[in-house]
Amino acid sequence: MNTDKLKKIKVLENGPYEVSGNIPLNKVKFISNDVGASLKYAEVEKYPLQETYHLCRCGRSKNKPFCDGSHLDGFSGKETASKQTYEQMAEFIKGKHIDLLDAEKLCAVARFCDTHNSTWNLVEEGDSDKTDEIVIQQCCDCPSGRLTAVTKDGRKIEPDLPQEISVLEDPAACVHGPIWIKGGIPIEDAQGRPYPVRNRVTLCRCGKSQNKPFCDARHTKNWGDIDE
Repeated sequence: MNTDKLKKIKVLENGPYEVSGNIPLNKVKFISNDVGASLKYAEVEKYPLQETYHLCRCGRSKNKPFCDGSHLDGFSGKETASKQTYEQMAEFIKGKHIDLLDAEKLCAVARFCDTHNSTWNLVEEGDSDKTDEIVIQQCCDCPSGRLTAVTKDGRKIEPDLPQEISVLEDPAACVHGPIWIKGGIPIEDAQGRPYPVRNRVTLCRCGKSQNKPFCDARHTKNWGDIDE
């Protein structure tokens, strides 16, 4: 039996994310440079494998990243995100040697695009193979998939990601980050309707996004809220 077909995430109405199918879960933090740009990821905790579990999306749980029922105290989790595909929402940016797709509304402010100059500047002004390598790395490190590098022959470059979930932590900004969904795991809304499957997606877990269930970086305003 192919259990991969059972892997999915369902957004429960005004409640948590229901994860099923033995999807691995870990906690990962951003490693930043001295000006706050993200350089890489570092795993800080791996959770025991479970067939089904529920992840908090209201931001109130005392058992983060898991749900503890705090959403029952008046959390409104109404989904507002569209069912547009990535290609439908992304802007195409033509570069000198490599092009870029940019779906700005997906931004989770992970700041990998600020390493070694901004991705946009490198795309528009870059003039070497080394510059292209940096652009590709910055785009592939973007957890939300906002940015995608595109070769001049039209090939979209995507990182090879396992099917797993990472709870992101952002020490440089002193906040909990979003939930990083990797490897094309299907996500359903509260009515069981699928969102377009993408290789990398970030889901809101502060409860404040206006693009629910996806992160829109509003967690970055919760300064100091890094405690568990």
